[in-house]
Amino acid sequence: MEMAYRDRWKAEITAMRRVLAGLGMTEECKWGKPTYTAGGKNIVIMQGFKEYFALGFFQGALLKDPKHVLVQLGQVQAARVMKFTSAKEITARAAVIKAYVREAMAVEKAGLRITPRRTSDFPVPEELTERFRKDPRFKRAFDALTPGRQRGYLYHFATARQSATRAARIEKAMSAIYEGKGFLERR
Repeated sequence: MEMAYRDRWKAEITAMRRVLAGLGMTEECKWGKPTYTAGGKNIVIMQGFKEYFALGFFQGALLKDPKHVLVQLGQVQAARVMKFTSAKEITARAAVIKAYVREAMAVEKAGLRITPRRTSDFPVPEELTERFRKDPRFKRAFDALTPGRQRGYLYHFATARQSATRAARIEKAMSAIYEGKGFLERR
């Protein structure tokens, strides 16, 4: 898997290394990916995906993002990515990349962190409250989940726009919740 990643995005990795050179960071290999640190703190990570190459900012949610180029992937709270489809695009956007990386380094140096959302910050859909009322055993199973697993389900249920969809999602998740599994562990 790692070889395919490196082969597929070889030109983009090379172009990004050129852009990041001279910014005072150290390249390390973390999670099998080129990761740049400053003062021992993670600043950015290069990630290859099927459709695009990304420069991930560990504390991206704290960056100002005047160019609106940072994207939140999934439910992550702090991290954001900048997406690219070619080495040429990386070279063309070098000034923007450097500006964002410098700001990320300043955020890290200042020790800034986002306040993680607590489970109580997530709304509990009416359909789930109703299910808990009808089935106290199900409520106990949900309450026994770790806070992170609870947040995953609450987010999944709440993102459905229609009540019928929320109810269907709850129904579909019940067996996994009884098993103590999180939303992403169900499959």
